[in-house]
Amino acid sequence: MTEATVKTPIIRDCGPEGCEVDWLTSRPIETEVDDVLDFTRFAMEQDWGDGLPLIPPTVERVREFLAVGGRYPDELIGVIPPMNTECTVEKIVINAVMAGAPAESLPLICAAVEAICDPRFDIGGLNATTGSVVPLVVVNGPIRDQLGIPYQHGCFGGAPSMATAIGRTLRLLMRNVGGQKLGVSCESVFGNPGRIAGIVLGEWEERSPWAPLAQRRGVPGNAVTVYGAMGTMNILDIDSHSGPEFLESIGRSLAYPGANNFCPSVAFGESMVAINPVWAAIIGRDVPDIMDVQELIWRHSSLPIDAFQKRLADRIVETGRVQADGRVYLTPTPMDVLVFVAGGTGSLHAHGIHSWGTCLSATKGVQ
Repeated sequence: MTEATVKTPIIRDCGPEGCEVDWLTSRPIETEVDDVLDFTRFAMEQDWGDGLPLIPPTVERVREFLAVGGRYPDELIGVIPPMNTECTVEKIVINAVMAGAPAESLPLICAAVEAICDPRFDIGGLNATTGSVVPLVVVNGPIRDQLGIPYQHGCFGGAPSMATAIGRTLRLLMRNVGGQKLGVSCESVFGNPGRIAGIVLGEWEERSPWAPLAQRRGVPGNAVTVYGAMGTMNILDIDSHSGPEFLESIGRSLAYPGANNFCPSVAFGESMVAINPVWAAIIGRDVPDIMDVQELIWRHSSLPIDAFQKRLADRIVETGRVQADGRVYLTPTPMDVLVFVAGGTGSLHAHGIHSWGTCLSATKGVQ
């Protein structure tokens, strides 16, 4: 991959012969165009796009975004592999403009970039893996409502909001700054729809019987938690009536032999569960301590060793992961089960989100 392909463009002019490009270095650009179709075609040719229309990141738009966002353009937020490129506020803003994100979202996007660049998160492995993993961002604090981040009906996708553009910004940064390129630096076999716009949602804190997720992880107030999600799975239960019953249903649903965390080469990992507020009220009534909630989900998200094919079972035995009860647990400890409250009030569903594996979640405050 050439150096140019991992930089971020500001369009100088577009016409019948194509577009002229300036690489952003905070210097003024003399002339610009404002044609979405021309820029989108050109961006796709240069491998900057994701298949959706892109807004030309003109100097005027970039400057206006920076002015509202209130961050210095040369501030370094993190380094994104596989090209190990420095990701400055400037580069974030250019990609945010292209994605259509609001300028007010800049502090949140910066926090999300800081989180994915945390060594725990292993963004290098995530960018390169054969898996379908994508960063999932859970937002806590008043900034949810300030930016209109969905946390009620349709929060995982379908709720009209700027969360889509925010998640898309993160994905463009992984491509345009980090250098993620399918078949070259990224071997994702299938991908998933979240690899276009990511997954950005809030926690419905007001309906949760427990402290907010970020607060439980040591970051109160406005914060983001970024998690390496392999996709989402719906968990339907219309027959349970008690908290322990719902938690058993959730745990058993998470446990299946093909989950990444059961792979013998995955030494550790996490799982994530979004519980809708109706279930959360029942569970909170019967199991008020969040650590007990995690414990029950964890105990049920396990399989007996004979549930695996023999060749796989033999390899799992070699890793020492079979516990004294003859079971293999999805995560090393109950603390690795991340639980938060979100979703509509239909009362029938929870959402399970499996982890890629050794990509561990990171929580950062929004400045």
